[in-house]
Amino acid sequence: MRDRVYLDWNATTPLRPEARSAMEAAFNISGNPSSVHSEGRAARKLIEDARSAIAAAVGADQRNIVFTSGGTEANALALGPGLCRAGGEPVQRLIVSAIEHPSVLAGGRFAQGAIQVAPVLPSGVFDLTSLAGLLESGPPALVSVMLANNETGAIQPIPEVAALVHGAGGVLHVDAVQAFSKMPINIKALGADILTVSAHKVGGPKGIGAVVASAGIEGLHALIRGGGQEQGRRAGTENVAGIAGFGAAVRAAIGAMDVDAPRMKALQERLEIGLRNHPGTVIFSDAVSRLPNTTLVSAPGLKAETAVIGFDLEGIAVSSGSACSSGKVQPSHVLQAMKADPALLQGAIRLSLGWDTTEADIDRCLEAWIKLSGVLRKATAIGLEQF
Repeated sequence: MRDRVYLDWNATTPLRPEARSAMEAAFNISGNPSSVHSEGRAARKLIEDARSAIAAAVGADQRNIVFTSGGTEANALALGPGLCRAGGEPVQRLIVSAIEHPSVLAGGRFAQGAIQVAPVLPSGVFDLTSLAGLLESGPPALVSVMLANNETGAIQPIPEVAALVHGAGGVLHVDAVQAFSKMPINIKALGADILTVSAHKVGGPKGIGAVVASAGIEGLHALIRGGGQEQGRRAGTENVAGIAGFGAAVRAAIGAMDVDAPRMKALQERLEIGLRNHPGTVIFSDAVSRLPNTTLVSAPGLKAETAVIGFDLEGIAVSSGSACSSGKVQPSHVLQAMKADPALLQGAIRLSLGWDTTEADIDRCLEAWIKLSGVLRKATAIGLEQF
């Protein structure tokens, strides 16, 4: 039996062996990828090989991929006024769904007064009717909707969103960070104009991400200026080792997705059957399509911070929502947007699985849940509101 069970894959994934090997090899290449000599060309080849791997994974042209320092910077680069589709009017405002990652809710380079937040349904799915009304109420908009939510795993109706956005002359950005490698992604089939992805969610290193633009998108202006790297869209010498690791991780993850996704789905079902054995347990967004690895669960009286510690003492790593908000004693903005029962907000625990999660890991998690549930029942019996 493992000493520790890791069930926080949505926060970050272990480094894949393929990524580690690619990075170790890259560290031995001394050239600057902007140099024209042999050493520089060797470094450039690693970057372009990775760019090609990511392009193939999402059905894009590799010339339209810009490497960044991670998903947060990728989102900031993508969210800029002036974007437009070929021949279209530049966007003047930003519409984001209420369940977006904080890096999207921050609004990128849009002025605060030009940002509108669109609601979601109680299921955690984007409210298309509300979006249609917002699109009709003003000039062309950049709309940002994540492909799958990082807390609930709920998959959003991106093709339908794209049809509304394009019909109103707007541009669609899709944060695919959490969905990447867990479900098939094709930028054209989705109707997305810009996608953003991150390496450390697919088994690559932390600190590297990418913006993927569709053909014909104009006005994607650099956040970081200086040299002409990344087609003039992101200055600074590229992180060659990180990019090489990203590419290797993508190739490995996409190559294994047809096996890993159904295996994780079966484990997710095993987990959720066991969780529901505790009376009052609620699994959020369970009535809609979700990622095959993500379960957000709560129960009345449960306090997430205490439960996370309890799991940790049992040798199991879980989270109380987005890792980007860890340490903050406040309810999930995602669950608030879904209008979840206030009694459940403080107790939401995210359990996220990965490529090497086993049935034994799930069973050990359920044993810990039973133990924590027992404490909860005792606390309730003696009149304590939370444990």
